[in-house]
Amino acid sequence: MSRAELTPDGRDPQLVPDNWRELIDPAGEWHLDEDGLPRRRGARVIALRTVPSPAILLVTGHDRTDADHWWSFTPGGGVLEGETSRQAAARELAEETGIVLDEGALTGPVVYRDSRFDFNLVTVRQDEELFLAVLDAEQAEATAGADGEMDRSGWTELEREVLDSVRWWPLEELDAAVGRGMVVYPPQLPDLARELVTGWNGVAWSIKEWD
Repeated sequence: MSRAELTPDGRDPQLVPDNWRELIDPAGEWHLDEDGLPRRRGARVIALRTVPSPAILLVTGHDRTDADHWWSFTPGGGVLEGETSRQAAARELAEETGIVLDEGALTGPVVYRDSRFDFNLVTVRQDEELFLAVLDAEQAEATAGADGEMDRSGWTELEREVLDSVRWWPLEELDAAVGRGMVVYPPQLPDLARELVTGWNGVAWSIKEWD
């Protein structure tokens, strides 16, 4: 879309409503890009364990405006002003799961992801870096409750509205769920998890999810 077709405040009028900040931007992490879409830098952690079976830590959430639109993804979020992506990834992991890791314990980035998606009636862009953490049994279960859910005390008000669970998914269970139609982001996540659970080869994946 050309600049001439954007609204005076720089929005794509078809994809971004005028109250978009109320819908997605409580912390001011997003800015309008040259195409008139809210955009931010993101950082995530692909948290894996090998004991008692290979598994990945996933958050499951839904769209606030459409409860039937739900998906699963790795812990993470926006990079705040003054943070590095590595610092943001470690902070978000702690806030969303209760697992506290020094940023030096994160490997990577192992994935660079350029995504475009709809959330709360707004089309947004996110430039993400994904880091790897392979946890031992004590780290993996450090904040798990009796129901298998991880600590959610650090969730924000918006996260409490749109996030439903955070737990370990054995890779066999994840494969079966995806086979039944479960949506995961990035879509390559099951393959990524199987490759990374034995260690990273030093070559980062590059994922672009739109044309």
